[in-house]
Amino acid sequence: MRGVLMSYGKGLLVALVSGAVLAGAEPPQTAVTRGSPLPPAGVAGPIVARGFRSEQTFPEVAEPVRVRIPALGVNSRLQRLGRERDGTIAVPGRVDVAGWYHLGARPGQPGPAVILGHVDSTTGPGVFAGLAGVRPGSPVLVERADGSEVTFRITGVSRVPKARFPTGLVYAPTLEPTLRLVTCGGGFDRARGSYRDNVIAFADLA
Repeated sequence: MRGVLMSYGKGLLVALVSGAVLAGAEPPQTAVTRGSPLPPAGVAGPIVARGFRSEQTFPEVAEPVRVRIPALGVNSRLQRLGRERDGTIAVPGRVDVAGWYHLGARPGQPGPAVILGHVDSTTGPGVFAGLAGVRPGSPVLVERADGSEVTFRITGVSRVPKARFPTGLVYAPTLEPTLRLVTCGGGFDRARGSYRDNVIAFADLA
């Protein structure tokens, strides 16, 4: 698969696997129904599956509108993020507001939902200033547009150099709903005006 580099905020860099890697769906299945013709023995040919309907379904959920991390004092509305013209992920417009990447999974659907937030700015801390210190087991609550809420629990936190961003771990499809929270971290490179690392918190459905 081909990877597209995504730059975020003050140098926060994430990599997005293009194509269906974000879909989180299983490949279509093939089955034979009564009355479907079979190809003669030894002859290659498609198996007709008239009337077949897969029993595999995924829940449809509303878009997320707010994220709360009680252990960090985070209570932020969610900005809907897409991509810029150059393919980079758009950044939240304010340092105190997190953003959900709407071209990925919605929180509660199978697959990795990705929420981004600034760590700080020239005026003070950002919404994810404490993300590097969040402990495994801490709940992350996501409110959705229809009034429903889904809860995840942190399973681990990683700090990685931006040049070695773990694309597969963050964006690879999962059969279960998962959540990834991403911000900047590590030392600040004053010459480039950006942080050297990314902080990624991984969470599973509670």
